[in-house]
Amino acid sequence: MQSSKPNSEQNPVQAAVSQVAFLSVQDLLELVSLVGMETFISGLAKTIEADFKRWSLFDKSPRFAAHSPDGVIELMPTSDGQNFSFKYVNGHPKNTQKGLQTVTAFGVLADVDSGYPLLLSEMTVLTALRTGATSALMATYLAPKNSQCMALIGNGAQSEFQAFSFRTLLGVNTLRLYDVDSNASQKCRANLLQHGFDVTICVSAKEAIQGADIITTCTADKRNATILTSDMVNDGVYINAIGGDCPGKTELDKDLLLRGKVFVEFEEQTRIEGDIQQLSPDFGVTEMYKVINQQVDGRTSPSQLTIFDGVGFAIEDFSALRYVYQLMSQHLPAKELELIATPDDPRDLFSLFVSKNIMRKAG
Repeated sequence: MQSSKPNSEQNPVQAAVSQVAFLSVQDLLELVSLVGMETFISGLAKTIEADFKRWSLFDKSPRFAAHSPDGVIELMPTSDGQNFSFKYVNGHPKNTQKGLQTVTAFGVLADVDSGYPLLLSEMTVLTALRTGATSALMATYLAPKNSQCMALIGNGAQSEFQAFSFRTLLGVNTLRLYDVDSNASQKCRANLLQHGFDVTICVSAKEAIQGADIITTCTADKRNATILTSDMVNDGVYINAIGGDCPGKTELDKDLLLRGKVFVEFEEQTRIEGDIQQLSPDFGVTEMYKVINQQVDGRTSPSQLTIFDGVGFAIEDFSALRYVYQLMSQHLPAKELELIATPDDPRDLFSLFVSKNIMRKAG
């Protein structure tokens, strides 16, 4: 770890860019603690919304994915012409059997003009926060008005973040939980009861969705699963389907998708990774930037079945990185890494070896 104070003998421009801001896991936890969970989520959601309003400025492409039998490693890049970001993220459902997390991540925010990185950040926790914020943000456009109760199917690492996000943005405080692993539901319930949530554990997905205005599915298995069938779900609800996020991994019955009005982040990516991978390419979906920019309607009637087929998109990670980069400058002491080599002559990288006497003439 390096101090942010430049060496007086260095070129001041070089000194400024040789240091890259660093946000560790503990730094992020401290940042959330300083501003408060609800304030953090609200600010993050507003940042994501603002970037979706600038949708046309961003480079957009499906993420690069390296698949293996047990998981996937992905890179998620984008740029708005001024800043560039990417996230490295994995998804390995069997990791929990080895005492490891299903999802881990880190990310970089960089300056486009110079190509130099500005921030290196943990994104395991930040991804959980941005996924919750994104889900709840989309619900403000798509969920029934005055929603009171949410069914939360899949009670792993993401579940508490979904709960806090929906309460922060929509006021939803009543939760009905279900997971095939009852220990996961017990964990989730214990964590949320401490923060004033009204929580009921259910014995099946069918029981969990009874009376729910919103249904969130966030299961982890890398397979084509059927968490919800069409006959289970009534009209008038909102489904926040965020667990189906790679090829061969789905949660919703095909007939259920055909019944509802489906919204996505970036259609080209969701066709590959989302629940709509089960449907023909001509099945109509609506990208959420159009709803957020009031180009098209979201929910149009109380009886409408609306579905957000969320897979996570790079612009959301860009938003998260620029949001924490701004907050760091306001609330945390500078922590920086010497990540960029800065020889006195930028054309003479080899001089760094000479200055340290690393390369010596043979005797």
